Amino acid sequence: MSDRIEIPLRDLVEVVVDNRGKTPPISEAGHELLEVNAISQDRRTPDYSKVRKFVSEETYRNWFRKGHPQPGDILVPTVGTIGNVALVRENRGAIAQNLIALRLKENVDSGYVYYFLSSSLGKDLMLSLDIGGVQPSIKVPHLLDLEIPITDYEEQMTVAAILSSLDDKIDLLRRQNKTLEALAETLFRQWFVEEAQDDWKKVKITDLFEVRDGTHDSPKQTVIGRPLITSKHILDGRLDIGNAYLISEDDFNKVNQRSKVDTWDILFSMIGTIGLLYLEKSPDINYVIKNIGLFKTSQNPDWAIYTYLWLRSPIGRQFIDEHTSGSTQEYVALSSLRGITFQELPKETLNKFNKLVSGTFSKIYLNRNQVQTLEKLRDTLLPKLMSGEVRVSHA
Repeated sequence: MSDRIEIPLRDLVEVVVDNRGKTPPISEAGHELLEVNAISQDRRTPDYSKVRKFVSEETYRNWFRKGHPQPGDILVPTVGTIGNVALVRENRGAIAQNLIALRLKENVDSGYVYYFLSSSLGKDLMLSLDIGGVQPSIKVPHLLDLEIPITDYEEQMTVAAILSSLDDKIDLLRRQNKTLEALAETLFRQWFVEEAQDDWKKVKITDLFEVRDGTHDSPKQTVIGRPLITSKHILDGRLDIGNAYLISEDDFNKVNQRSKVDTWDILFSMIGTIGLLYLEKSPDINYVIKNIGLFKTSQNPDWAIYTYLWLRSPIGRQFIDEHTSGSTQEYVALSSLRGITFQELPKETLNKFNKLVSGTFSKIYLNRNQVQTLEKLRDTLLPKLMSGEVRVSHA
């Protein structure tokens, strides 16, 4: 088994696909135009669902002088979300300016380099290259100067395979949860939209439970303490607690006097990306919230799943869109959330629905816990494998 040596990234790269320059002409359909927002910290691959712009076949063939991303390329934002990277697996789409693709040499495993750049060490190195300005940005030559710890090709592939197997399982569980939530949403639509009864009256949400928000203060960050969650930590039905900063026990208790999160409560992102949701089912809650909407459905748990699915439904989305304000940064006011009205459902109907979907949400919760366990294992192994503290053997 060979020892690691540090090599400049430029010596590992065959081609840099960098389409800096004018913005290409946009069409209503065609090839996806990948932008920085499609590269996120919680996905290995580009998130094509976030694509909002397309280019025509003619533009795709003639505009992009540096070419297009290919399977195995590593996508790196040069402006904005510095430190996020993605591994291309599909031969699709073009990349806009502020996003580059690194195509590695034949004797370098792209998965290995991707995992190094996505590790805490790799992220820190990229963040250290920030040249400042209005928003974070790095220069491509500086990025290519980064020293990458490299070992022999066989060990690179083995390390990448170990980490990839964990990510494959995580991806599978997340897809299962999306399918389960889609099933629950379909049942909600059938029961409470398509088969709604004319004699169901309206009830104000605050007559069922309280609607609050998190602290508006900014508690001082500490090295040891409890996580402070904001809207940016709500990720598609789950919380990214690992990236939240910590506050003292005293500040934790002060925030909880105003907006304590309990089992069966719902978190709602009120600022920035509006309407992200998280249904808390854990009995052990060790975080507090800031500038997040808090539906205290724990006060009336029979309404927890209904409220969660209502907020995710087209009816809920329409309500949110109609009550979103702000120009520089969008937000939904707490008073608007308190103005939500529901159908006043017969208790028997609500109980039957909860019984029907409770198993689905229990499975979602179990999958979520397994994902957290696998992520912790991956994040523990990743820096150790990259530094050589933990070595792997290969045939």
